[in-house]
Amino acid sequence: MARTKEFDPDAALQAALDLFWARGYEATTMSDLVEHLGVGRASIYATFGNKHDLYMKAMDRYLETCDPAIVGELSAPGPALPAVRGLVRRFAAEAATEGRRLNGCFVTNSAAELAPHDSAVARRVELSWEQIETLLYAALTRARAGGELPADRDPRALARMLLVLLQGIRVVGKASTDPGRVLDAAEQALGLLD
Repeated sequence: MARTKEFDPDAALQAALDLFWARGYEATTMSDLVEHLGVGRASIYATFGNKHDLYMKAMDRYLETCDPAIVGELSAPGPALPAVRGLVRRFAAEAATEGRRLNGCFVTNSAAELAPHDSAVARRVELSWEQIETLLYAALTRARAGGELPADRDPRALARMLLVLLQGIRVVGKASTDPGRVLDAAEQALGLLD
């Protein structure tokens, strides 16, 4: 008779995501995962694979839960420019909030730590960034068509600038103790939409 799992794989995956998000990949050992998940090493390997496999599953979980919020914000009916402004301000506010800023963004953290030498991580990072850029581009195109954005503004270039800004906000917000740095940068960038 096959043994049943004595732990909830979904809860364990979320716990692994939380630990990787707080510490990063390299600073998280298998012993840390065993302790944090409360699951034996053999069970982790049997359920998720090795540490890298578990990290990739945690990254997929993050992308499944975080990116849809951006889709909803930027694809909502009605004027598009307020949604774009709201997204940028939300990123800045989160990066300036003490409890949230220290972890940063899991995708941004993965891009900085692993993407330069891990093609699987790089692919996921690029897919996430492409999705955000495409959503921003579509929203800015709608805004220009609706007269919210001046006709001489390039929605593609603005979308790329905002994507880079959002990622930079996450990095600076994580490392800086001055919340004004990200809040001021966000407002200056939003001025380009006027």
